[in-house]
Amino acid sequence: MSALEISAFDYADYDATGLADLVRRREVTPAGLLDAAIARAQAVNPRLNAIVNFYEDRARRRIAQEPLEGPFAGVPFLLKDLLMDYAGEQSTYGCRALKDADFRPERNFELVNRFLAAGVVIFGSTNTSEFGFKGITEPDALGVCRNPWNVNHTPHGSSGGSASAVAAGIVPMAAASDGGGSIRIPASACGLFGLKPGRGRSPAGPDYAEWMDGGATANVVSRSVRDAAIMLDAIQGDEVGGPYPWPTPQTPFAQEVGAKPGKLKIAFWTGSPIGTPVHPECVKAVHETARLLEDLGHHVEEATPAIDGDALADDFLSIYFAMAASAVTAVKAQTGSGNNGFEADTLAAAAIGRALSAPEFVEIHGRWNTYARALGEFFTRYDLYLTPTVASPPLRVGQLDTTPLNRVATQIMLALNLGGLVLRTGYVHRMARDHLQHTPFTQLGNITGTPAMSVPLHWTVDGLPVGSHFNAPIGGEGLLLRLASQLEQAKPWAHRRPPVFAS
Repeated sequence: MSALEISAFDYADYDATGLADLVRRREVTPAGLLDAAIARAQAVNPRLNAIVNFYEDRARRRIAQEPLEGPFAGVPFLLKDLLMDYAGEQSTYGCRALKDADFRPERNFELVNRFLAAGVVIFGSTNTSEFGFKGITEPDALGVCRNPWNVNHTPHGSSGGSASAVAAGIVPMAAASDGGGSIRIPASACGLFGLKPGRGRSPAGPDYAEWMDGGATANVVSRSVRDAAIMLDAIQGDEVGGPYPWPTPQTPFAQEVGAKPGKLKIAFWTGSPIGTPVHPECVKAVHETARLLEDLGHHVEEATPAIDGDALADDFLSIYFAMAASAVTAVKAQTGSGNNGFEADTLAAAAIGRALSAPEFVEIHGRWNTYARALGEFFTRYDLYLTPTVASPPLRVGQLDTTPLNRVATQIMLALNLGGLVLRTGYVHRMARDHLQHTPFTQLGNITGTPAMSVPLHWTVDGLPVGSHFNAPIGGEGLLLRLASQLEQAKPWAHRRPPVFAS
């Protein structure tokens, strides 16, 4: 098969490992794969708005001038337009202030260096919510990103652009990060595999020691388990000056794929940790997965950790408010922008975050240990913890738009400097329930630093994907990959195609 003979549809039949194998066997060229990826992007991206920056010329120069080595040599790849700076290329972080200032970083993030060392050919970056603060990808600065399974629905966020691009067949995998579920939630919404590594497993430097005080990390969203495992091998490990001296795993993650997981004791729970409703399709997805696990020889029983889900949600959102305050202050200083450079919700979150005192922040962050200890105790009795990835199938585009009333309330709060008053009224708790009611399950893994994954095992009667979510103990990425591989073999998903393929 020559590079000219690989059609866009044939190209989308391969995962990244398969494409790299074709390159190694010289059946296709990196240039041919890039042509196929760009052709696919031109065909579907106008409807999806998944890719927001294209680096085609730079990608072609890399192919022509640099030796491509690594497990994914020659495979087209997309970065996320957030905390993945690629020197000289525009980075907006989903923010109008940075976009208008045409921010172009002077150096690569270490994560990007490791992606490049894996051999991928980066030709663009993907849509994301402003600073990654929302669970949908509909930023004012970049426009709405749509779900290939139904363009009237969201791929969620904040890695929604990456998930949309992979599900649509533009690339077999794309970079993603996760500070509250942003690998796993878009993976669920787009019928993909999404593995969030444990705290410190992937690098955050050189500009950060860790993201979101250790709550966020990075990997990819992918169609196959093996792609996520091989890429995690490529990016994992400590970095010079970094806070986490992770040793190289005794067994490479790639070798965990296909290895038998043994008979596992798995707890499952379908109730929302914040007491809000869970859609019947999401409950059904977990029950189907539990039955499949039993058929595979695992022991499955209902149980949940002794954790106050409401308190965890409040503490999670409070940290997010503090992060918003820091981000807005930094970008204003960098760009000279006023409030018009930011979304109303971001400004509201920042105002509340500025009202948090230093002792309050320390107290909130200190409670992360309480949740981690409770989950750790739970894992002395169970190998894994299964829940829905989300509490609702993919929402419709615009369903979570800020109401005009809330926009006015934000303007008043900012004008009168009422962030402190709002903080003391219990608004954070109400906001936590409002904002997290559709995605209440994934934050546990971020706060505790545990690895977690979403596996695409269920589609609704309307043809929308819904993932099953697994948490593992610290260091449990290999166990997750072994089980994911077993599930992938028992109930394959890569053959499923969203409607965008037919148009």
